[in-house]
Amino acid sequence: MTRTTELPTTTLLRFATAGSVDDGKSTLVGRLLHDSKSVLADQLEAVERASAGRGQDTPDLALLTDGLRAEREQGITIDVAYRYFATPKRRFILADTPGHVQYTRNMVTGASTAQLTVILVDARNGVVEQTRRHAAIAALLRVPHVALAVNKMDLVGYREPVFDAIVEEFTAYAAELGIPEVTAIPISALAGDNVVEPSAVMDWYSGPTVLDHVETVPVGHGPAHRHARLPVQYVIRPRTAEHADYRGYAGRIAAGSFRVGESVTILPSGRTTKISGIDLLGRRVDVAWTGQSVTVLLEDDIDVSRGDLIAPTADAPAATQDIEATVCHVADQDLTVGHRVLLKHGTRTVKAIVESIPSRLTLDDLSPHPHPGRLVANDIGRIRIRTAEPLPVDFYADSRRTGSFILIDPGDGTTLTAGMVGASSAVPEPVKGTAADDGWDF
Repeated sequence: MTRTTELPTTTLLRFATAGSVDDGKSTLVGRLLHDSKSVLADQLEAVERASAGRGQDTPDLALLTDGLRAEREQGITIDVAYRYFATPKRRFILADTPGHVQYTRNMVTGASTAQLTVILVDARNGVVEQTRRHAAIAALLRVPHVALAVNKMDLVGYREPVFDAIVEEFTAYAAELGIPEVTAIPISALAGDNVVEPSAVMDWYSGPTVLDHVETVPVGHGPAHRHARLPVQYVIRPRTAEHADYRGYAGRIAAGSFRVGESVTILPSGRTTKISGIDLLGRRVDVAWTGQSVTVLLEDDIDVSRGDLIAPTADAPAATQDIEATVCHVADQDLTVGHRVLLKHGTRTVKAIVESIPSRLTLDDLSPHPHPGRLVANDIGRIRIRTAEPLPVDFYADSRRTGSFILIDPGDGTTLTAGMVGASSAVPEPVKGTAADDGWDF
């Protein structure tokens, strides 16, 4: 087999849009898709028909993302609308998230895997409570990059002082939350100013357009990641004479990189061995990194099952049955002390119990309310959990993938809560390194 050690080229960006109701998120996304030639003819025709049915003379580009009938009738975004598009420079997965406080849990879902969050502000209203809430969630989820799009500049006469005042207020608040850098862009999503093409009426602005920014924002997926982790999804043992001695452990690398000859530890058993081979897409390679689906072969014949975690021996996480985490409660059913649940971490699912709920967070500034007793839908709070079996967990600050989990109702399989191990209820530390790019899969 051909061996290779070449590094991957980053071509995919996951990003989310957020903002208050009527700030123009869906219009921005529609304009971005339309002006970047990412809309199919039949999609545009459907939007034109729907717009005409509402008495509009021009196509309402927001309808390209507001796919639910309830959204089209109300003119708001309820669910997370995912769109996939590409330009010659990069491929994109875009999550248009709801703006209403009632759908905070949907914003958490959409931003959880994002490498960039674009927060919209209506230039007429400036920074409002929901703007602060979305910035706080982006900080809590440790989204690596945050952009501020000051929309509807056409309605304030494209005045630079209006833009500057909003940017100053937002960046000061973002710094308090631990967001190290904000890219601010003045736009008019309705008119198309600074979305794909530079504005002809805001010559005082010399920065990137929205498309320029999403095409060039750094995305870290290289093998320099810390804390290499491979959750085992499947044990491969071909039943043929040709592969009689083959035994591989397949999964998607959650973080870091693995090399042939490297000493690794299997968790939670703690057994140690070395990697004897790595198979990737039918070929043998010397190194594999974050995001690649691989099959790892080990030198020793030891017991490895689905749900186990392979990690470098020098950097293996400690297994624990006591987990403290920040969680977002996404179910209509309340989460209470003593609640018996299933906890899914990576590819492993174990029984668990909620031992305590120390606090609930105020989302506009992340300040804690102590001992609420329960969490209801859309609440974010701190909980302590005891699991029936040890789990090798990381801190969410180090790895969004192996530092996250979900709680499941054992009765009907409903997802109750999404959790971040060790994420603090206090103001987060600044996002650092590239660990936050690992992604959190629901």
